[in-house]
Amino acid sequence: MAPLAPDARVLAFGDSLTRGTGAGVGQSYPDHLARLLSRPVINAGVPGELSAQGLRRLADALAAEQPDLLLLCHGGNDILRGLDKTQLQANLQGMIDMAQAQSIPVVLIAVPQRSLLLRAEPLYQALAEDNDIPLLEGVVAEVLGEPRWRSDRVHPNATGYEHIARAAKALLAEAGAL
Repeated sequence: MAPLAPDARVLAFGDSLTRGTGAGVGQSYPDHLARLLSRPVINAGVPGELSAQGLRRLADALAAEQPDLLLLCHGGNDILRGLDKTQLQANLQGMIDMAQAQSIPVVLIAVPQRSLLLRAEPLYQALAEDNDIPLLEGVVAEVLGEPRWRSDRVHPNATGYEHIARAAKALLAEAGAL
């Protein structure tokens, strides 16, 4: 990735995991990441949103915010509801394509698959490889697997969101953005 300018705008796009459900005001992962990066991180998370709805919403968010980077963490509600993973992958690909068509780099954040063992849903790895984009793969599953880092079984607490933000910062540094 190209280095982010000091005044770069980051758009965090997703569902309740992006919004910060389960933590107090100012404690979402985008809030923590903004402090860590000393850059604006716009929180465009909508709790309960499905990936098809996110795909329809993304164009307006990109136009309104004009970001220099898109952090995409979407699909948890599709997975929780047992919706078709092929369609989820197609919706996420559509979001990646939309951003890349505007020369906006994308970082993908994987959410866990629906199983007893918390592991990242494999389709995120496939998307990252197919699009040659950075993937923050196991951190959401790790956080949700640690009772002291979550507010309920599907949402982190403030400490969990801070852990996600620190991992995102490390990935951005590793990818050359910082």
